[in-house]
Amino acid sequence: MKISVTGAAGLLGKGVTEIFRKQHEVFPLTRQEGDITDEAQMLSVLSKIKPELIVHAAAMPDIDDCEKNPEQAWRVNSEATKALVKIAQELGCGFAFISTDAVFDGKSTRPYVESDLVNPPSVYGHTKVAAEESVRRYSKHWIFRVSALFGPGKANFVNKGLCKAWGKEQYVVASDQLGSATYTLDAAETMLQAFASGAKGTFHLCNQGACTRYDLARRSVELAGLDPSIVVGRKMAEMNRPGPRLPYAVMEMRALPAAGIPLPRPWEAALESYVKTLETPAT
Repeated sequence: MKISVTGAAGLLGKGVTEIFRKQHEVFPLTRQEGDITDEAQMLSVLSKIKPELIVHAAAMPDIDDCEKNPEQAWRVNSEATKALVKIAQELGCGFAFISTDAVFDGKSTRPYVESDLVNPPSVYGHTKVAAEESVRRYSKHWIFRVSALFGPGKANFVNKGLCKAWGKEQYVVASDQLGSATYTLDAAETMLQAFASGAKGTFHLCNQGACTRYDLARRSVELAGLDPSIVVGRKMAEMNRPGPRLPYAVMEMRALPAAGIPLPRPWEAALESYVKTLETPAT
């Protein structure tokens, strides 16, 4: 299958490209190949490729950046997605959209399921909800909501903490932000199974289990054999960040098993696999 991946230089885009290439013909698209906010350019690029599937991983994902630059966030996350869905319709190909747990309100006391109402407090969350709505209007769609990402190829929450630990610097993280975690390579493998199954719709996609950002950072440092006291937990309210984070964003994956697709492994096992791939910096 010919698959085009937008945001191929991003964290999830890199993971998707790495895994998908083992089975399919992948055309990774970065800003160099095409600006997703330029509909005419994207139509030209994708018309030449003639993909059977577009995986739209490109986004403006930083919650604080979105809060400070809302017009750009809407243009990149929502309007560009709507235009790409239109292109997919013209080409007759499938469309897989990468969404987020930030579409929820963070007020739940039990894990969010795919059918729960969305009510995001952040600009970022609002732009992704609008994008999801555009994607759902197309019959050949998949929406994958992911959580805190870690994986190879680009800086991420986990390896930033390890870099701090290697340098014996404190890594200050939220202690009261409970959610899920997603290993990009596991996510990509599960996406392939979803495509193969024929099941379409909205899927929560993360590794099993819940963790705070503090849990995730501390465990990664422990797995690397470093001093876990380097990780310092702070209340979100003390961190003075522009964009609101969800105090609770644990996701339950109901749609995957309902479609006969195995759940990804627990986050601790995935984290251990990832940390083993990282090399200690030369001293």
